[in-house]
Amino acid sequence: MAAISGIETYSSELKLDYMKLLVTQLQNQDPLEPMDNAEMTSQLALISQLEQLEGINATFTEALAAAQGRYAAGLIGKDVTFISADETVAAHGRVDGVEVIDGAFYLQIGDQLVALDAIRGIGE
Repeated sequence: MAAISGIETYSSELKLDYMKLLVTQLQNQDPLEPMDNAEMTSQLALISQLEQLEGINATFTEALAAAQGRYAAGLIGKDVTFISADETVAAHGRVDGVEVIDGAFYLQIGDQLVALDAIRGIGE
């Protein structure tokens, strides 16, 4: 899934930047007045919180993708109304299948692929 890897890359870069900032802060501190232990603990706790948030975000993204997949699969065989690719008219047709392209779900309706967010109505 492209979206998940993009999030992981961003959060890894953020964590790396944060660690560089912390190391720079430690290197440039006044030796006669070093960083307080409580402050250092607070900094490390923030890093831990960031890692936990990354895990929650990844889990949420995976759950969302799974829900979208189940939703898309549940539409197979149903008649749907959707906005055309040029976003000018509403069209309808029977969902023949589901395709996943770059982590996004598309419905196969006749000879066209329709994004899930283009669906405006569902019939039997």
